Amino acid sequence: MAGGGFAAPAGGGTQFEAKITPIVIISCIMAATGGLMFGYDVGVSGGVTSMQPFLKKFFPVVYRRTVAGGHDSNYCKYDNQGLQMFTSSLYLAGLTATFFASYTTRRLGRRLTMLIAGVFFIIGVILNAAAVNIEMLIIGRILLGCGVGFANQAVPLFLSEIAPTRIRGGLNILFQLNVTIGILFANLVNYGTAKIKGGWGWRVSLGLAGIPALLLTVGSLLVVDTPNSLIERGRLDEGKAVLRKIRGVDNVEPEYLELVEASRVAKLVQHPFRNLLKRRNRPQLIIAVALQIFQQLTGINAIMFYAPVLFNTLGFKDDASLYSAVITGAVNVISTVVSIYSVDKVGRRFLLLEAGVQMFISQTVIAVILGLKLKDSTSSSLPSGLAILVVIMVCTFVSAFAWSWGPLGWLIPSETFPLETRSAGQSVTVCVNLLFTFVIAQAFLSMLCHFKFGIFLFFSSWVLVMSVFVLFLLPETKNVPIEEMTERVWKQHWLWKRPSSRKSVGFFVKNCVAGLVGYSCPKFSW
Repeated sequence: MAGGGFAAPAGGGTQFEAKITPIVIISCIMAATGGLMFGYDVGVSGGVTSMQPFLKKFFPVVYRRTVAGGHDSNYCKYDNQGLQMFTSSLYLAGLTATFFASYTTRRLGRRLTMLIAGVFFIIGVILNAAAVNIEMLIIGRILLGCGVGFANQAVPLFLSEIAPTRIRGGLNILFQLNVTIGILFANLVNYGTAKIKGGWGWRVSLGLAGIPALLLTVGSLLVVDTPNSLIERGRLDEGKAVLRKIRGVDNVEPEYLELVEASRVAKLVQHPFRNLLKRRNRPQLIIAVALQIFQQLTGINAIMFYAPVLFNTLGFKDDASLYSAVITGAVNVISTVVSIYSVDKVGRRFLLLEAGVQMFISQTVIAVILGLKLKDSTSSSLPSGLAILVVIMVCTFVSAFAWSWGPLGWLIPSETFPLETRSAGQSVTVCVNLLFTFVIAQAFLSMLCHFKFGIFLFFSSWVLVMSVFVLFLLPETKNVPIEEMTERVWKQHWLWKRPSSRKSVGFFVKNCVAGLVGYSCPKFSW
């Protein structure tokens, strides 16, 4: 598995000799199982909440609506705050846990933080599978959320820091690939367990989350910590030895010295969260926060959380809705593989912009079909031809997200923060992501009830906004060494290199408004 040596591409930065060593590949695969656990949790909730025995036991009001026709609106059958809390409580807990994870990631290392995540996952799985009341169910989801907070904090950092520059994007996306595999695995499990007689299939679905939980726990015991983390904690000799081991070459002195210098600068920072707000860190913070907000406002998690519920709402039968969810899950996995292959070749910006067009068109088509053909009545359903077209459009949307905003929403923040604010920056990134994931999970079924087909127009309008953001404000980070982002990316960007971001935004707006009356917007150099 070891490849030939390569150096960071020329272009003004230091070139570091490195090979693609087996230990790098194995470490990244094991670490990325945190994504497998996250994805399974995302995917399993939608299938479980569409199973009648589960609804009958924990949410009888929703059960009566779906089985006995207790609601006259096709879009409102699943509108229940308790049901939404089952899904969203995981993300609220993850939001809180990420601040503790920032401390452990910085003080104890990336590896130990992943181990803590695995322990939380295992305990949460046991409580969920054995749940006898709603309280036990929610507590289990909260513990799973704590695992998500710790895993999402540590794993992207681990992957970015251990990977050689040239393949950093592809290896980092292993986390997102495992998320998509986890979702697909959950959909397949739900499809099978829904057929189990006796009404206990949902316990199998929730209990099988123990497989990725164990993989993450065992994997965190086997991998090495990153050189960046070891050096940051003062273990210089060990950090150099690990760097030599993962790079597969003896001459690691240039990269080692750069890591030591970055660590020295980082230790001068007493308050990393406060330091995030300083002018020199403002671009990275704005980009990281915006990417997380936009990632959730694509509407992807609304589809992934509630895919079987959504297809049920559109008139699919139980088996057909779960089968359609499996199809979208498979598309998700395949498209993420496309991202691994292309992200370090065509770049981050190209993937985000192309996907923006694809997601906008697919969501608009879905909204038009539902608006014209699906009546607001529980007895209404789509004709088979249009139902198939809706599934195709959902797959088109999912594929675009999977090779762009899904993986890159995590990759770009993890590779752009300098070492002194990297752990704090990742905490803010995870926190904002989980906050908006919680909001979407808690609100989607109610939004579907009130917006009806307009929910897809709501999300497509945000896709348009975020594509404009990428076009004007997001720099390219392809093939830039992680410790050289400031000099080679932010100080070269037409907007972010200016002394004050606020003045720069004002400059941008003023010039673009002037463009409406005959002038032009600033020229962009990427």
